[in-house]
Amino acid sequence: MMEAKQILWFEDIGMDDLPQVGGKNASLGEMIRCLSDLGIQVPGGFAVTAAAYRRFLRETGLESEIEQVLQELKDDDLESLASVGSRIRRAIRRAELPASLEEEIRSAYGLLEQEYGQDCDVAVRSSATAEDLPDASFAGQQETYLNIRGATELVDACRNCFASLFTNRAISYRAHHGFDHLEVALSVGVQKMVRSDLASAGVMFTISTETGFRDVVLINAAWGLGENVVRGAVNPDEYFVFKPTLKRGFRPILSKHIGSKKKKIIYSLNNGPQSTREITVPREDRERFCLTEDEVLELARMACVIEDHYQRPMDIEWAKDGQTDQLFIVQARPETVESGRLGNVLEEFRLKERGDVLCQGRAVGSKIGAGKAMVIKDAGEIGRFQSGCVLVTDMTDPDWEPIMKQAAAIVTNRGGRTCHAAIVSRELGIPCVIGTGDATTHIVDGNGVTVCCAEGETGFVYQGELEFEVVKTNLEELRRPQTRIMMNLGNPEQAFSLRRIPNDGVGLARLEFIINTAIQAHPIALLHPERVADAEARARIANLIAGYPDGGEYFVDKLAQGVATLAAAFYPNDVIVRMSDFKSNEYANLLGGRAFEPEESNPMIGFRGASRYYDVRYREGFVLECRAMQRVRETMGLANVKLMIPFCRTVEEGRKVIEVMRECGLEQGRNGLEVYVMCEIPSNVVLAEEFAEIFDGFSIGSNDLTQLLLGLDRDSEIVAHLYDERNEAVKRMIADVIRRVKAAGRKIGICGQAPSDYPEFAAFLVECGIDSLSLNPDTVLSTTLRILELEEQLGRG
Repeated sequence: MMEAKQILWFEDIGMDDLPQVGGKNASLGEMIRCLSDLGIQVPGGFAVTAAAYRRFLRETGLESEIEQVLQELKDDDLESLASVGSRIRRAIRRAELPASLEEEIRSAYGLLEQEYGQDCDVAVRSSATAEDLPDASFAGQQETYLNIRGATELVDACRNCFASLFTNRAISYRAHHGFDHLEVALSVGVQKMVRSDLASAGVMFTISTETGFRDVVLINAAWGLGENVVRGAVNPDEYFVFKPTLKRGFRPILSKHIGSKKKKIIYSLNNGPQSTREITVPREDRERFCLTEDEVLELARMACVIEDHYQRPMDIEWAKDGQTDQLFIVQARPETVESGRLGNVLEEFRLKERGDVLCQGRAVGSKIGAGKAMVIKDAGEIGRFQSGCVLVTDMTDPDWEPIMKQAAAIVTNRGGRTCHAAIVSRELGIPCVIGTGDATTHIVDGNGVTVCCAEGETGFVYQGELEFEVVKTNLEELRRPQTRIMMNLGNPEQAFSLRRIPNDGVGLARLEFIINTAIQAHPIALLHPERVADAEARARIANLIAGYPDGGEYFVDKLAQGVATLAAAFYPNDVIVRMSDFKSNEYANLLGGRAFEPEESNPMIGFRGASRYYDVRYREGFVLECRAMQRVRETMGLANVKLMIPFCRTVEEGRKVIEVMRECGLEQGRNGLEVYVMCEIPSNVVLAEEFAEIFDGFSIGSNDLTQLLLGLDRDSEIVAHLYDERNEAVKRMIADVIRRVKAAGRKIGICGQAPSDYPEFAAFLVECGIDSLSLNPDTVLSTTLRILELEEQLGRG
């Protein structure tokens, strides 16, 4: 029988060789063999095989010694785990490699030196034969050694990799997942280093790691070697790219968030264990992105190619060479958490009360957890952690996994969505808030806290153990009604998770939330900061737009990203974006806004909506809004965005707005662009046919229509008792406009509050034959069920 090979070159292996070289090395070989012609660059190298590892254990007598020591292991006993792991690792490191294996390693490294130069730098990575399987992630369980130079150091690094198969976290992980310790073997990958110490590196997923949304690529990036991103030692830059329109040649970067990136790992002058070192990143580099937009898109394209080849969501490590500016893929493994979740049950966590916010960061998952906080400063304190508590620490690494699986929730100071704490929390189904910056300072050890990841991308840590509920809905057999059921939505952070609720798109996407939270400043103040008298406000504006050529581009970029995220989440369904509808007093409250807004005694019926868009006092701001919408539709390819004009008082005013939009490149009918009008003023009803001549559809704003029809201010406590959308006069007007708009051949829906609050009002609208209801997300499912029953009663089922 032919003896199994001890060394295999990457170009000679593929996924069929996983038992010999482990998942990591098999995937590297697979990409080199199959994807090089498609533009995927993978650094070359070789694998020390699992057969070589087994021979090493057999010939040195280590196999029986390890088996004997493992018999002393006690489940969930941290002291036993530490003792057993330490003894096994020490025994492996003391043993000599078989002479033939050491000679083959030295010979293979010599061939790399012929290609890349004497003492060329290599990465030495562990590749377990049970690693990166479709149903289990062994990420980070074994060690990696970077910038290894010279054959002697390489042999030592290989032996250390063998020993790392028995780190405490690796032993614990295998025991937890039912793997036999001696059945799992280790291959070692020896790969030419990419000089990302001179540039940047990171991780990307071909799926949203928090929501399971499969149409995006998530990219994390930081300066220097990529280990800091993997370990969660830095808060990295983060990018989302939309796959469907990327593949059609568009540039759909949905969002960009700059990370603090305070530290980076670079080469040191030493070899061996101290071959890399960590340094502080200069402030100017911390405050700029690691990647250009072209590089972000190129990485996303690579991710799509890899995913298409493997036919499943992938977890990919990349690196940029600072000497050549080339982008390389250095690892690719299956994503094992979100892609494996069942999609037929919608699970919603909801807080039933609120507390003071102690800190906030990035939310991992969408759950809520509560318990006593245990602030663990370093791994030496792990032993005092108690099951069911909330783990609060600076960052985690695989050594922490034995206690992580016992935690009610996890909170860290550092880390991005692809860090160790995030990956393990997802796998365990534990809520986790990462990158808070100051959790260990603001959370008191022993106090009760609630960790909430159910409010979008931002995760909050509240004081006290708050009450919450979990609502589960089986979606498997839910039919769609004939009446389109859409959502009212303004927060892009919630879009990827809310898209799972069965829906027909977004009937009202509000710009106000994006402007308030992501942009923060008045658009005219961004264009003309010199006209802002307040020096502090000018300084804050300057800080906001740092990194942008001007305030206008800042506004357009931020608004486009927010809208694009909403549009991508519900693609290809319609997302109807209402152009800004702040009142003058609300605009004045934006940064720098008071310099550009009039003081009005009744802003509710003052300078708002369509009247602003063509007026010299705001037209420049509306042009920025139009530029952002054009970028979403034409640059990013999200033509499912429709536009809606609010508070349009007269037909002539509507024509003026349409003309300004046309001048900005938003021409009705081009690339399927539709422009709707809010039906919220009695004149919109009285002149419905005339408005229908210039707009493609109507959306009833029952809130404003009710108060204008009844002649009352809904915010006035004195007359608030008269405000009711179910008033007969309001209902007659709504029934009339639905009939007349449909007769004119236009679409009509509603985005007001009434159908979300009153089931009988929703039923009334369906009976009137309305085309769509746009509801608050928390009422979509219950209203859908009622509409299905009603349509069946009306014979429309």
